[in-house]
Amino acid sequence: MTFANPGDDALRALLKSVKTIAVVGLSPQPARPSYRVAQAMRYYGYRIVPVRPLVDAVLGEKAYASLADIPFAVDLVNVFRAAEHLPAIVEQSLALHSMQRPFPTLHHSPAGIWIQEGIVHEAAAQRAQAGGMTVVMDRCILKDYVRLLTE
Repeated sequence: MTFANPGDDALRALLKSVKTIAVVGLSPQPARPSYRVAQAMRYYGYRIVPVRPLVDAVLGEKAYASLADIPFAVDLVNVFRAAEHLPAIVEQSLALHSMQRPFPTLHHSPAGIWIQEGIVHEAAAQRAQAGGMTVVMDRCILKDYVRLLTE
């Protein structure tokens, strides 16, 4: 079975439902694509949560070493890491997705994982889908946001 991205209606619905995006691999360097995309998504109203070890903050938000370290709800995991890191990131996302938290009103798992343009790992994407997550792969979240939700 070959991985297929959701259609435009599903992407639009996902982008409308998301409030908080954990950006795995968010660079503190303004020239990097991850920084520019995250900055623009913040401009469009999303809360951006940097996930990057050894960095205190990016875009004025506290950075976390891993997805498991984030102490609050995240709606979407946006990945800016090389393809070889995707299986581990998917497993971390699925762990959050299936985790039973003691206070479900305070925490919930990410509904989806968005793997940025140029990053492809079929098996990891299929694993996330099989685990119940919405998966978008090899697409830029900013480009799709602009295309689907702005005029």
